[in-house]
Amino acid sequence: MKLATLNNGKRDGRLVVVSRDLAWCADASHIAPTLQAALDDWETTEPALRSLSDELERESIPRERFHERDALSPLPRAFQWADGSAYVNHVELVRKARGAELPDSFWTDPLMYQGGSDKFLAPRQDIPLGDDSWGCDFEAEVAVITGEGPSGLSADEAAKEIRLVMLVNDVSFRGLIPGELAKGFGFFQSKPPSAFSPVAVTPDELGDAWDGRKVHLPLQSWLNGSKFGEPECAVDMTFDFAQLVAHAAKTRPLSAGSIIGSGTISNKLDDGPGKPVAEGGKGYSCIAEIRMIETIYDGAPKTPFMTPGDTVRIEMLDRDGKSIFGAIEQTVVRYQG
Repeated sequence: MKLATLNNGKRDGRLVVVSRDLAWCADASHIAPTLQAALDDWETTEPALRSLSDELERESIPRERFHERDALSPLPRAFQWADGSAYVNHVELVRKARGAELPDSFWTDPLMYQGGSDKFLAPRQDIPLGDDSWGCDFEAEVAVITGEGPSGLSADEAAKEIRLVMLVNDVSFRGLIPGELAKGFGFFQSKPPSAFSPVAVTPDELGDAWDGRKVHLPLQSWLNGSKFGEPECAVDMTFDFAQLVAHAAKTRPLSAGSIIGSGTISNKLDDGPGKPVAEGGKGYSCIAEIRMIETIYDGAPKTPFMTPGDTVRIEMLDRDGKSIFGAIEQTVVRYQG
């Protein structure tokens, strides 16, 4: 089952079910007006939404064309957005580039930060940038949306709370991160609103590409029309989604509609840093990673961060080459205040 939120002029949009080929959708507001409302009563709404989805596939109900440009992020705002860093390879590269050792605990205890969830960008919405020195970067990731659960969930229990899967562009202002981290209180200004894929899907929609904890497909990204990355999501993923959800719920109850991100997808190559796609590698899911590799090998980065006019596209295809979630496609624009 595929779900989306269409822009109807209201803050939380209108819930629709979407056909598997992403061509059609059907209004679901008679079941739940918004995706959050559906998640709040999932035991009741999920069967009804599945039935509606089946009817849409059979073309037995009124339907309308689904246009990704009309979609908001599936949850235009959420009670919680927590992003992990499941790919320790990415963290290791960042620290190595600045001459810092990787603590052993990073391999056993995931990093996670709490992002701003009061407003997300739409998947085709521009990324506003006030100053080029902020170092605008994209981060191509996968995220899950959870049900409700108590604090102290085990990983096995947490896996059962995964309701939906979607893609993320976790926009980062790299130039602001060092100063914020130096204060010892974490990210804030360096993490502006993120954007999520036009469609969120139930895990079964992924077929054998979902093993209950990981997605076994590559995540593709393009920068200004050129392939930038296609790393495999299940490869080098130190912490799976069950572990990430359990980490988020260790001391806090899990609210229905919580979004938990994977962090930047990152693959090694022959136990070393990855290579660009053009050189036969899997590429990268953010600009910072290639800049770190350039620093390690050349002494300084040469790939620039994004500036107004630059465009990023993030998409995942199934094994038949068809888009699963639709595409996040955003252009950086100058923010005028």
